[in-house]
Amino acid sequence: MEPSARIRAQRALDVAPALDAMAEQLPFDDDSFDAVMATVTVHQWADVGRGLSELRRVAREAVVVLTFDGDALDRLWPAEYVPELIAAERRRYPLIDYLSSIIGKRVDVREVPIPIDCVDGFTETYYARPEQFLDPRVRAAQSAWDFVDEQANHRAVEQLRAGLASGAWDARHGHLRTQPEFHGSLRLLAGQP
Repeated sequence: MEPSARIRAQRALDVAPALDAMAEQLPFDDDSFDAVMATVTVHQWADVGRGLSELRRVAREAVVVLTFDGDALDRLWPAEYVPELIAAERRRYPLIDYLSSIIGKRVDVREVPIPIDCVDGFTETYYARPEQFLDPRVRAAQSAWDFVDEQANHRAVEQLRAGLASGAWDARHGHLRTQPEFHGSLRLLAGQP
């Protein structure tokens, strides 16, 4: 499902089409699916509780949610360079306990390690490639930067640029460049009725 016509139009022709629908009002009967999944989306919903309740309503068994733990966002180096980004993200991500309370009576919460070669564009995928944040296209592809004012954005980029040029970033965080995976804020929740 995808409520944005623009994003639906960008889907590849060889994949199943996305339905024009929102999580808060699913167009399916109760218990329509064995399992349902929401991936890196709950922070975008207008009413998280209603959306998760809808997922629980249409799932006979598992409700799976891939999201971020706001309490763990400061594990990564951008917290030093752009604390405004971390603060914006923390406000957007619902608490893991809140999500768990809605998606099931038994909920398994797992930390998902991020591999060094992850190609998704969320912030933590660049844990070993800080230079990517110097590219305005990378920042534009991450919705969190929309919540950081231009002055803070500029300051963060210039501090990062200077830290990379001087070697200060590598002195402090260089070990990340060869670390096979990063244990950050990505979480997988699986709730059973």
